Amino acid sequence: YGFTSHTYRALFETAQIVYTVPMFRLYVERKRGFQNEAERIKSDIVHFLMISSVTGVRYLNRYDVENISDAEAKEAVHRIFSEPQSDDCTFDAMPLRPGETAIAWEYLPGQYDQRSDSAEQCLSLLRASLPEKSRGTMPPRVRCAKVVLLSGAVSARDIERIQSYLINPVDSR
Repeated sequence: YGFTSHTYRALFETAQIVYTVPMFRLYVERKRGFQNEAERIKSDIVHFLMISSVTGVRYLNRYDVENISDAEAKEAVHRIFSEPQSDDCTFDAMPLRPGETAIAWEYLPGQYDQRSDSAEQCLSLLRASLPEKSRGTMPPRVRCAKVVLLSGAVSARDIERIQSYLINPVDSR
């Protein structure tokens, strides 16, 4: 699957104790023919914001998943985070093509994220169905972000306008 675990020291540091947490990062993008959200965003950028320099838009969901085993991660990729018939998955690195500009945002801490909550609940159910030796020990934690990849000769000013349109600063960053 190409899913690799990363250990991040900076997540939890208190006094002299350092906790390390394995984390998996997954990007999910709809396959050609299923890219309704990307098409809607491109239409809004071109027709509402009047930015014609954007020639293509890709839309991805990014998942940062903590406290799950490698076995749980491999099972969850196509059972929880994506649908194999309509989604492409990329692990660890953002699938940024040459000339693309990325805009990413996530909910602010404290804001309810239904996608994260649902994924955590599904991971808990998946965990119960796996052999005990394959299970993680701590409750799974999921953080989601939305990523838009823009193609075309997009100016810095246009990127700012697109960000202002896509990201609600009241609940997202």
